[in-house]
Amino acid sequence: MCSNFIPVSLERISRFGRGMPTFHYAGTCYPAGAAPFVSSFDPSLWLEGTFGLLPHWADPKLARQTYNARSETVATKPCYRTAWRQRQLAVIPVEAFYEPNYESGKAERWRIARDDGEPFGLAGIWERRQREDGASWWSFSMLTINADEHPLMRRFHKLGDEKRSVVILDDEDWDDWLSAKSEADIRSMLVPFRAELMVAVPA
Repeated sequence: MCSNFIPVSLERISRFGRGMPTFHYAGTCYPAGAAPFVSSFDPSLWLEGTFGLLPHWADPKLARQTYNARSETVATKPCYRTAWRQRQLAVIPVEAFYEPNYESGKAERWRIARDDGEPFGLAGIWERRQREDGASWWSFSMLTINADEHPLMRRFHKLGDEKRSVVILDDEDWDDWLSAKSEADIRSMLVPFRAELMVAVPA
């Protein structure tokens, strides 16, 4: 499960051809933190979202538990099912993400990024609720898939635990992801990323 990532920097976000955000954000994001994302609501607009999906009925503290949505159960879990049913799809642009590696016998934080150093997008879902002042409060969750057989992601998390992975979208697939409507089209894009395109090192 990914609980920590580096959002794409303001200096590099323009490479995605979607303009510039009108807000600032921290260089590292943890659950309940804020980061930019693009949504199926308006794929041309950068939104500032809370990392951890927040349905309208949820206590904001729930964001610390809803930052990852399992693709196998996203359609049925109360926190995620409405966003999934309404095809509220998101792309979260990152420089890198972090996972715990236990190969030394203890947890070590590892950084996972593209081997060419370029930022990349992760598949997710989003929600919108209203703040007390009437402003929109956006939130998102990263979708995850099983990674027991993945040559890179199976190296992370405790021995005996199920291995999980985020879903990395190719840059040219962002619009296809955000506009996908059928269950089949969406799930066809929830696939493992090519391990040879990534590099993982102790942080």
